[in-house]
Amino acid sequence: MQKQTHLPVELIQQSLQQAVKNISHIILGKQRQIQLALTCLLANGHLLIEDMPGVGKTTLALAIAKTFGLDFQRVQFTSDLLPADVLGISIYDIESRQFNFHSGPVFTQVLLADEINRSTPKTQSALLEAMEEHQVTQDGTTRPLPKPFFVIATQNPTEQVGTFPLPESQLDRFLMRIEIGYPDQNAERELLKGTDRRQAIRQIASVLDASELIELQRAVDEVHVSKAIVDYLLALIRSSRLSPWFSSGLSPRAGLALQKCAQAWALLHGRDHVLPEDVQQVIPSVAAHRLQINPDNQHESIDELIIKLIKQVPV
Repeated sequence: MQKQTHLPVELIQQSLQQAVKNISHIILGKQRQIQLALTCLLANGHLLIEDMPGVGKTTLALAIAKTFGLDFQRVQFTSDLLPADVLGISIYDIESRQFNFHSGPVFTQVLLADEINRSTPKTQSALLEAMEEHQVTQDGTTRPLPKPFFVIATQNPTEQVGTFPLPESQLDRFLMRIEIGYPDQNAERELLKGTDRRQAIRQIASVLDASELIELQRAVDEVHVSKAIVDYLLALIRSSRLSPWFSSGLSPRAGLALQKCAQAWALLHGRDHVLPEDVQQVIPSVAAHRLQINPDNQHESIDELIIKLIKQVPV
């Protein structure tokens, strides 16, 4: 039986609002993207950030880790990166006459897999067990990963040179996918006038620690989902499967992900129950990387089609 949290909703909202405020001082003008990233963290999932280089993907990961007082490791994925460079390796010790395991950077609380699609599929797949089971199996020994464990992977646009598209099985391990985008003119002016972002990160104080974050992740499961909301979720999922816009609809795992993210979004906004608006706010980030557009609809973006899907399903 899962342990219940006894944190009051008001205290949860106050802590999370402070976390959003902390990160907003670093990532300017991107409050919605920050809220989506924290939703993914609260839902105990993993986040894929797809965007052009230089828009703040790495900075966002650093700010989240610092705000929640979590250990952080960064791996730069390249075409010659090997699975052992991520997971770790066993090295034979002559004196003890046995193999000693040297853990890789995956043994941390926040792992930034930077430019993950610049590595080969073999190295990409090395993260599958870690992301799904929160453990690593090497040389027949299974080693648990720290708690909480949060992977933030950044991905360059697939049309750029030297990228390997992530397979559907890998994409499905990411609970949410977001884009940061360019800042607006006012935010970019403040960015140019302000201090260096990395220096600013060092100055922010942690709002919560790892144990408190785990409590918040437990609190997400306690957010009430009514029968009407479940029916609405099922209608959206069924509509995606019947729609001529997509070659295949949302899977049962995607449905579970959508419900969990709606609960986390509701908690982030100080509610102990899910509203239809919560589902609508998170479904683009949950579904966009799981749906494939039919060739006849290539003139429309996946986000535009998801908005059309939301509008055609009555609440």
